[in-house]
Amino acid sequence: MVLECHPHRASKCRWLECPQGHAVGHPQHRGGSTGTELGWALKHQRLAVEELITTEASYVHNIQLCVSDIRAHLQKKQLPDLDLEGLFSNTDDILHVSIRFLKGLEATATQEHDQLLCISTLFQEFKEEMETVYKIYCASYEHALLLVESYRKDPRLQKEILETLNVTVPHTGASDLSFFLVMPVQRVTKYPLLLGKILENTPASASAYPALQAAVRAMAQVNTNINEYKRRREVATKYNKAEHLTLRDRFARLNTHSITKKTTRLSRLFMHEAGIVPKTEDRVYDDLEEKFQCVVSSVAMLKENVASYLGGWAHPDSWACLGGSYGDLGSLAPQKQRLDRLVCQPLCSLSDMLVGPQQLVKKRLDKLLDYEEIQERKSEMGSVTYDEEAAMNTYLAINALLVAELPRFNQAALQLLGQIVCSLSTLQRDLAAQVLHQAEKELEQMPHGRMPLPSFWKMVEDTLQQSGAQLRTFCQTFETVTPSPVTQPLNPAEERKVLSLVSKHGPDKLYQVTSNISGSKDLDLTLQRGQIVALLQSVDTKGNTSRWLVDAGGPRGFVPAGKLQPYCPVQSQQPGMQMPQGLSSSFCLSQVVAGFSFAARSPQEVSLQAGQPVVVLEPHDKKGSKEWSLVDVNGQRGYVPSSYLVTVPVQEPTGWSLPV
Repeated sequence: MVLECHPHRASKCRWLECPQGHAVGHPQHRGGSTGTELGWALKHQRLAVEELITTEASYVHNIQLCVSDIRAHLQKKQLPDLDLEGLFSNTDDILHVSIRFLKGLEATATQEHDQLLCISTLFQEFKEEMETVYKIYCASYEHALLLVESYRKDPRLQKEILETLNVTVPHTGASDLSFFLVMPVQRVTKYPLLLGKILENTPASASAYPALQAAVRAMAQVNTNINEYKRRREVATKYNKAEHLTLRDRFARLNTHSITKKTTRLSRLFMHEAGIVPKTEDRVYDDLEEKFQCVVSSVAMLKENVASYLGGWAHPDSWACLGGSYGDLGSLAPQKQRLDRLVCQPLCSLSDMLVGPQQLVKKRLDKLLDYEEIQERKSEMGSVTYDEEAAMNTYLAINALLVAELPRFNQAALQLLGQIVCSLSTLQRDLAAQVLHQAEKELEQMPHGRMPLPSFWKMVEDTLQQSGAQLRTFCQTFETVTPSPVTQPLNPAEERKVLSLVSKHGPDKLYQVTSNISGSKDLDLTLQRGQIVALLQSVDTKGNTSRWLVDAGGPRGFVPAGKLQPYCPVQSQQPGMQMPQGLSSSFCLSQVVAGFSFAARSPQEVSLQAGQPVVVLEPHDKKGSKEWSLVDVNGQRGYVPSSYLVTVPVQEPTGWSLPV
């Protein structure tokens, strides 16, 4: 749709100056001016002014009917398939501007001699506002017509629309909504014609004539700008849709033309990065895009954080500490609903709004590369083809649209983002207040809830001192009663490693790790509890005796001396295991017994009595954990805690010695 208007048509009349200073004209005028001809011109001028004012009043009345009656009636029906925003677009803004414009026109009637000048000035004052509201409406008008056409094919919706028209505006005889939707488009194109009609009946010597000419040009320019904006929007609509194509669809789109175009763009981009050809700089656009990308990243980050925050609401354990009323999240349901309504939904809508501009920004870069390539070819050859000219115009249209729209979009997006953050902060404050209130109620039920604060802190100090004394007493008792660290039984592989260490360093140098060691410095070793090492030096390079140098059966390094104890090996369960000659004199024979009683809690475990002998089959469980050991107790096999087993020395049987 192109808005067609005919501004000032050159009058076929020849204006003559009257003795009283007035000029009149008529197509059949051939000589001196007469009173009849003067009256004819003034009459038609007055009729043109009256037509402007009366038609504006009728137009405003119809727009009011459209907004306050038709749309309101359809809203009450709450039809889910009816897109009222798509149908009526920004008619509220148009109505607001038109009402003020009508008041200004009606006020000119009191200016009898300066009415034409006031009308011209009024059009100049409302030029920018009219262009702003009407270009938005005209750009979405075709979409509204498509909606009307689709509703005609739906009998249920068409019936509801006709019922609304018959109830609200029966006097108009309108058969569908397009009767009202076309009115703003017709009105904005008619302004230059109405002004031109007034201008035709105004003498060129009149003081208001230049102002009327300027008003005609202004409204004609408004229509031109609306057409250009609509063309840009059509280009943007073509490219700002995010397409989710499969790999097969992408391959299906490939052809010689597309491959050539993409190759040219890629080579152009490489030349930009290599500095072979200069980039086209547009500082205004670059600043706008930088702000836009900042908004995009901020929205994405906030969306990710809110999603993570909502993940915590799904775990009731997070709120169990606040008492039974919070354990089931029942009292937090209203807070969660508010969070979804005031934060999540607006944030998702804002994220969806960014998709179109993102696609357009990306497409602008592609079209810019095409534009530069065509410009370079044009400077060399002097001309370009029709398709190349269209490609250049496409880039110019996208660039102009982004430069015009991104400032407002960035401002609106930042404003919406700020409101979302403020809503989130308010919800957090309300949630904290609610939790604090609940915590205060719980505290009031405690025995010391109403105790003065100094007395409460004094009680806390006394309690801590008493608990500390009890802990020290317990530690002393534990150290007295608890047996010394036990030597852990070894598996066959570990026994072979022990034999190797004994052969290198001798049995007196063997130590066993009593707890896990994690190396934190250079040359430190990381060892597991129960590993066997051989002592090399009982001092480190700086003379520190609490840090020993050991051999772990391969790697050598430093370990804390406090985590080592002399090793007294358990007799091997494997028959025929050969020990080095002379080892029998240095090693003591021992037996593994239960140091504490243990009651089996599952069929996989076996019960123990304190002091009962056991045979260690595997010093670990099936997962390799050394916290449990597989033992044989009087023919019953099962797992027991490794810490419950102790190794005790036994008297060497008469006539038995280690094999040589």
